[in-house]
Amino acid sequence: MKTILDEIIEVKKEEVKALKRDYTLSRFTDSEFFEKKSISFINKLDNNERIALIAEIKKASPSKGIIREDFDHRKIADIYFENDVDAVSVLTDKNFFMGDIQYLCDIAHLKVAPILRKDFIIDEFQIYEAKSNGADIILLIAEALSSNQIHELTSAAYENNLEVLLELHSEDQIKKIDLNLNTLIGINNRDLATFKVNLDTTLDLADKLPDHVKLVSESGLNTQDDLKRLKESRSNAILVGEHFMRASRISDSIKQMKEWCRRES
Repeated sequence: MKTILDEIIEVKKEEVKALKRDYTLSRFTDSEFFEKKSISFINKLDNNERIALIAEIKKASPSKGIIREDFDHRKIADIYFENDVDAVSVLTDKNFFMGDIQYLCDIAHLKVAPILRKDFIIDEFQIYEAKSNGADIILLIAEALSSNQIHELTSAAYENNLEVLLELHSEDQIKKIDLNLNTLIGINNRDLATFKVNLDTTLDLADKLPDHVKLVSESGLNTQDDLKRLKESRSNAILVGEHFMRASRISDSIKQMKEWCRRES
């Protein structure tokens, strides 16, 4: 039975063909951002006082439809940067999340913190595209890639001075990963086959990864109790999108979430 992820990857393959048809590598490397030094996110993860916060810009999702009607990516990014989030995640997938690569480029002109291109990356050309539009980090999804693809795409990102957040959501994906190469791991609490969310995913998988790996818990983090549970794991950061996108006052919601992220002294 075909999953949502299977459908997305089929579309991505066609998008990559179009990307290679319409763009040359030099068009990416000649862009204003390509030679600019990236802002490191990993360097922010040694803070023992609180869990770091990646705030996401997301208009819609396959499971929830439109999440924020009054969507203005620049205004949302400004709010995030003004409230000192540790990184901003930008959805660039058009077909399933109503994102756009232009959002990334627009936000890169405003950035004072690292920005993550969140998409379904299956080809090196998408990495050049991310870099040329101002990304500092790219997302790779273990479930969508082979072990060789993970290694090759990670190496390509590093060669272009991009950090890699490698996402998994089940234990059987760990064996595909070289954890000496990929040291920033996202644990997605949302099952990519069913889109159901379970916070236990982070708690269970964190114990199965080596201590030198930095962990980001993703999806389903909405309450103070969620953060209390998460502090029982060794998560270094969280990625939060829908919670902020549904907030009537995003700024207040960020301040509250940052308080919840503080560790007990």
